[in-house]
Amino acid sequence: MIISIRTHTWLVFALLSLASLPLLAQEATLPPFSKMESLTDGWEPLEFPNIDQHSHYELTRENGAQVVKAQTSGGASGLITRLNIMPEDSPMLSWRWKVSNVFAKGDARKKSGDDYPARIYVAFEFEPEKAGFFERAKRKTVEVLFGEELPGNALNYIWANTLPEGEFIANPYTDKTMMIAVNSGSGNAGEWVTIERDIMADYRKAFGENPPPIRGIAIMSDSDNTGEQASAWYGDISLTKAKQD
Repeated sequence: MIISIRTHTWLVFALLSLASLPLLAQEATLPPFSKMESLTDGWEPLEFPNIDQHSHYELTRENGAQVVKAQTSGGASGLITRLNIMPEDSPMLSWRWKVSNVFAKGDARKKSGDDYPARIYVAFEFEPEKAGFFERAKRKTVEVLFGEELPGNALNYIWANTLPEGEFIANPYTDKTMMIAVNSGSGNAGEWVTIERDIMADYRKAFGENPPPIRGIAIMSDSDNTGEQASAWYGDISLTKAKQD
């Protein structure tokens, strides 16, 4: 069986171990970039088997706050943190980020343009009872190769080039990952932008059902398809309970 390394459903989190962790119904705290002493404080490198050129991540200070700076130039890699959170409380995902530029050849609808100066993945638990035979077989092959249990569907919040802000589309490699443009174009390039998303509402809109547990969150700045260059800055990412009316 041939496995496409760029198929995001199977390999975006190929190095993410999904060991059993207590399910959390309360607010969850992601390791804050602002308090980290190194990039390994609760986060791990996300690298791909056939991509030798990696994006560069470092802790830096912006306006008195410590953030993560990413630089990508024709490569791809990210940082991941493992979670196991029940989404019944409709957790709100909040973060702030900044990019130097968008990619001229970036196009979320095409494999050749599937690059973003900044993106955040939310990966969910795989639900085998909803998967077909061939999907289960492909997953099993990847798990044998990499020794990891892989997550299922994913939401991918992106700083897009031309995809209109607010639009949902399937990733050009797989419909198991839905792309959501939370920023679009270069109008806000060079500025800090704050984003807040209702994960449960987004999952329902993307996949037409309630989400299973959240198993991981990752940041990634990548340019391996377009070969372009960009820098991005990521502030703290937080999960909190949805606001009550």
